[in-house]
Amino acid sequence: MTVSPLPRRGIALEGRDRPGRVLRVSSHPETGRTILSIWEDNTCRATVRLSPADAAELIGALASSIAEANQLKEFGNNVS
Repeated sequence: MTVSPLPRRGIALEGRDRPGRVLRVSSHPETGRTILSIWEDNTCRATVRLSPADAAELIGALASSIAEANQLKEFGNNVS
């Protein structure tokens, strides 16, 4: 698979556990989808196309995860 440039409406987040691994999040309003893709170096390994409802559910899950991690830190548990 060839490398496609990240769209103007998106972000690339480097993985912390493996060099060269990147999560791309790109917005495609023309199709009503948000695309998540996992890259290793210049190769796309997987994609998921989210509807607006799916993206909202993912945002909620991420927010809950962050809140739980912050609560554990407050109580002295080491979370990394």
